[in-house]
Amino acid sequence: MIGRMTSFPIIAGALFLLNLWTVARFWQDKRRAAAGQRRISEAGLLGLAMIGGSPGALLARRLFRHKTRKQPFSTWLYLILAAQIAGVAVWLLFA
Repeated sequence: MIGRMTSFPIIAGALFLLNLWTVARFWQDKRRAAAGQRRISEAGLLGLAMIGGSPGALLARRLFRHKTRKQPFSTWLYLILAAQIAGVAVWLLFA
């Protein structure tokens, strides 16, 4: 139990930075879309969500009104979020 608690600040900090990066990438993609420039791939944005940036992705969608109606992007994002919530729940129950 002590090992888990000492690594918590490191994991939380890494997730915070990852989510900041995710928000920044959504903002950058929104700006590129408005300017008619080359976009960030949906796979890249979903990849950030998959490795832990899903809260940042959801926040960025709301803040920037970006990719809110895009399908199947929205479905994939919510599936990733559901899998992450399930994974955390299993980890908390059995760890």
